[in-house]
Amino acid sequence: MPLGATPPTPDPAAGLFQASSTDVDEHCASLGRWRLSYDQISAGAFRGGFTQLSLPRLEVFREITSQQVRQYGQLGADSFGIGLPWRGDGEVNCNGASVAGAQVIACVDAEVDMCTPKSFELRGVVASAALIEELAARLDIELPRAVWHQLRVIEMAQAPVARLRAHLAAIHETISTAPERFDDPAVGQALEDALLVEIMDMLPTARPSDPGRSAAARKRTVDRARALMHGSGDRSLSLLEVCKAVGASPRKLGYCFQEVVGTSPMHYWRAMRLNRVRRDLKRASGIESSVYDVAVQHGFWHFSQFSLDYKRHFAELPSQTLRRARLAA
Repeated sequence: MPLGATPPTPDPAAGLFQASSTDVDEHCASLGRWRLSYDQISAGAFRGGFTQLSLPRLEVFREITSQQVRQYGQLGADSFGIGLPWRGDGEVNCNGASVAGAQVIACVDAEVDMCTPKSFELRGVVASAALIEELAARLDIELPRAVWHQLRVIEMAQAPVARLRAHLAAIHETISTAPERFDDPAVGQALEDALLVEIMDMLPTARPSDPGRSAAARKRTVDRARALMHGSGDRSLSLLEVCKAVGASPRKLGYCFQEVVGTSPMHYWRAMRLNRVRRDLKRASGIESSVYDVAVQHGFWHFSQFSLDYKRHFAELPSQTLRRARLAA
């Protein structure tokens, strides 16, 4: 069992999986076939939970994360997903657009890249894109091709979104109180049919949310800056160098990051490097590895300040992370 993770909860219902974790990477490992990576942006102890109910053709999920997180990767090849933000201490940002009202997050065989706030909960449904296309063809429903192959914030008709939200609320209440009900194949089939009806009712009303030219421009600026930050290796670039490379003043870059990521460029950059250090420490089980060497590799030259930042961000000292890795090995 990975360190920081709680063993999956044994459930009487076959196809019901529940796990919790105190580490963002172990949380990702519990997501099953989803090929996602998470970086913890905000500082503090991480708590995550993931619940998945597997029906014959659908997966119903509930995800909880305590800290601000950047999520990126793929749900899996040929995947169709609809996610409804349930709660959170701030806005969800998806490709430069925020989610509100009757909007949902939709992903059809696409790359995922979004930032979620603290105390965030997301509920939704995942199916194969082939199933959705097959049903659309049989039911003579025209699918919104403009939202295919990309993660988007989608405007939907309010009524089917409200009905899907009610279904998800009832499902997770039943998981908490009487999960054995899902052992009955008839219950699973009825639930799956009800969810597919709402999804197929929603899709014809879908239209991409237009973040506007200014929001799109801010997203491009942030993407260029992040590419430079992630590609800087062991050399810690200055904020001035990043600003020059993307053609933005420090104030403008700060505004763009706040809108797209929800934090400042320097906080984001430091958080990304701290996440890299943590992953390297968890892999560094040999006695030849040292916290100092790993920190320097990621541009942290002031060791005492690095230790303080690391403890503030992950609620433990880097030496504790390395010690656990060695004990596990």
